[in-house]
Amino acid sequence: MRKRLALSHLPTPIQRPRRLAEALGVDLYVKRDDMTAGAEAGNKIRKLEYLLAAAREEGADCVLTCGGLQSNHARATALLSASLGLRAVLFLRTADPSAPAPLEGNALLDRLAGAEIRLISPEAYRDREAVMAEAAAGIRAAGGRPYVIPEGGSNGLGALGYVRAMEEIRKQLDVGIAGGKPFDVIVHACGSGGTAAGTALGASLHQVAGEVRAMAVCEDRATFARVVLGIMDNARSLDPRLGAPAHLVIDDSAKGPAYAVSTPEQRARILKVARLSGLILDPVYTGKAFSGLWDMAERGELSGKRVLFLHTGGLPGLLAQGASFADVL
Repeated sequence: MRKRLALSHLPTPIQRPRRLAEALGVDLYVKRDDMTAGAEAGNKIRKLEYLLAAAREEGADCVLTCGGLQSNHARATALLSASLGLRAVLFLRTADPSAPAPLEGNALLDRLAGAEIRLISPEAYRDREAVMAEAAAGIRAAGGRPYVIPEGGSNGLGALGYVRAMEEIRKQLDVGIAGGKPFDVIVHACGSGGTAAGTALGASLHQVAGEVRAMAVCEDRATFARVVLGIMDNARSLDPRLGAPAHLVIDDSAKGPAYAVSTPEQRARILKVARLSGLILDPVYTGKAFSGLWDMAERGELSGKRVLFLHTGGLPGLLAQGASFADVL
């Protein structure tokens, strides 16, 4: 059994947003992983419970990771590192590395947590693993003890966080929550593949759902299929209980124009979801994923099915893009 730090507020609730479900004509439930913690909340903390446990076990005094300028993963890493007394170094992708990171959204929280932010270009970010390895070597040469966490916390070890999340859902179903029966499909946002890998493996192991629909928010279906398969193989090497995953569908139909760029329709749906349910989605991850679910409902693909939407958080990313909602408010 891999070591894990208890950093989350668990179990997170499963709720049924009645008015939203009725509007969509879907038997819809929401797993509120936007409630896993305070400012650290979201899906990343489940992965970081395992990754930061490994860092501490190795005696690390510094963690390095990467993401977009408004990365939820980087923000969670920064805040949790601060709580554990670890230095955090964040490599954040931005179009203009010469401009300072804005004091808003996740980037503001990174700064409040005392993280060292190193801005890099999209070109340099393509070699992010080499960039972080070189930085770790420099820290090591200076007497530090670095631990590198991949983008999104998405490797086999991090994916175990969502294997465990599926066990949590199984226990909730067993006491009658959300109707007490397995779901037909789980829908969630997919940005680096770790949540998809852990959810598909865990849904099968714990008989939570027969299908997982991972809504890509960037890249394409083929790229994520390759990435997720690699993460699942890595996870299986760490946990011998893991076998074949639930049926996993990588869906790139709702990824929008680019990473962190949403369509007017997606923003309008974020608004409707908030007004029908009080659920707050973001334009980078959950808003796109739920828009994909909405499309599935309109096509009749969810008729008669029990559907679980995995709310992975992302509120700071929404707050950093407030001006983009002027066209729908």
